[in-house]
Amino acid sequence: MTIRYLYVIRHGDADPFGRLTETGREQAGLLGERFAHTPLDAVWHSPLPRSADSAREIAAHLRPGTPVAEAAELVDHIPYVPGPEEMPSSWIPFFDGYDADEAESGHRTARSLITRFASAPADREGDVHELLVTHAYQIAWLVRDALDAPAARWLGLSSANTALTLIEYRQGLPPGVVMFNDMSHLPARLRWTGFPGSARP
Repeated sequence: MTIRYLYVIRHGDADPFGRLTETGREQAGLLGERFAHTPLDAVWHSPLPRSADSAREIAAHLRPGTPVAEAAELVDHIPYVPGPEEMPSSWIPFFDGYDADEAESGHRTARSLITRFASAPADREGDVHELLVTHAYQIAWLVRDALDAPAARWLGLSSANTALTLIEYRQGLPPGVVMFNDMSHLPARLRWTGFPGSARP
């Protein structure tokens, strides 16, 4: 049975202009070291610079010849705009200004993300190991899909910079979320970036 191992990470820490900080580069490098002996078939990244730069930092530690390429489906976007009845009232202002066309465009991209990556390959022998370097909302959308949760439940899931999520896909079986938001490759001083400031364990 072919298994798709989908390793999904959020890009490294970035500045307000969307470029990696020195912290982000260090985070990505440490993640690359973690994957140095993993037989990755490909590294896919969002078109945005913070994701593309993270992928390059990671790739410097991988087996020579590991393919690194852009995937448009991984771009940062709102995957689903819930109706007022689907979310707490305090979240409603976040979506103020999204018109129906924007909402449908984002949801179309989100559906494409699932179609491309969230299944076991049917046309190949041997397991597939792919690393996706993307954004918090896209990780939340993939996890929500794997758990078969309602569309609005991508809200409330977030990921730290370069935290690792692993989802496994097997033919004929539900996806398995093996880990979510794992930061064990990072020292304490590099953990929990990408979240609002607050006390962290």
